[in-house]
Amino acid sequence: MVHITAKSLCLDYPIVGMGSQSLKNRVLSAATGGLISGGAGIPVVNALRSVDFEIAPGDRVGLIGHNGAGKSTLLKVLAGIYQPTAGHLMVKGRVVSTLNLAIGMEQEATGYENIVIRGLLLGMKRKEILKHLDEIAEFTELGEYLDMPVRIYSSGMQTRLAFATVTAMHADILLMDEVIGTGDASFIDKAEQRLKNFMSRSSILVLASHSDDTIRKFCNKALLLEHGLIIGSGAVEEMLEYYHQKAVA
Repeated sequence: MVHITAKSLCLDYPIVGMGSQSLKNRVLSAATGGLISGGAGIPVVNALRSVDFEIAPGDRVGLIGHNGAGKSTLLKVLAGIYQPTAGHLMVKGRVVSTLNLAIGMEQEATGYENIVIRGLLLGMKRKEILKHLDEIAEFTELGEYLDMPVRIYSSGMQTRLAFATVTAMHADILLMDEVIGTGDASFIDKAEQRLKNFMSRSSILVLASHSDDTIRKFCNKALLLEHGLIIGSGAVEEMLEYYHQKAVA
């Protein structure tokens, strides 16, 4: 069964190349994210600390908290980008993340070739990519540009290509850091419907966002993070209220 379980999950990473002690002190004093330790040695960011949660099929979990609270870091751990330094993590199911739409975009390759390349990097089988190739191409509305190298594309055209490819996938577990934007106002309505369909096909959604409306729209549960700790979990409205109460306290 598709699920995510974390027990006493921790992630620490050193800050190397800090230079002078005065620079270290300025960084430490300005830090708003996870706690920083290390004394006079190399500073270590305690990005996630003793994180515990379970996510089951049907859960749409919103990650909320201040900048640097650990939301994006937790998503990267769930995606396998970072390996936990302590604790236990079990992620069962096909994971698709939209954490970096630009990854795998080969500038000298054509649009069609990039669909295949990106699909393979995202974990799709070649047969699966080819099955969706025409549908992806049609959705991008890029026409003959798909036969041309991506290096001549505008940023908006590249975003369309990446968006169309990732949203063609089937995800058991979908990880998102904010809702995907298309960079093109005329494309928004069409893209929003495709995005909703993409999200609804996933068994589990984990979405980090600073927008209360976005969390309310897509999520049925929420985790509140602060300095790498989960300090609250429960219904969306309850957690949003708790978060804003702490912000003004």
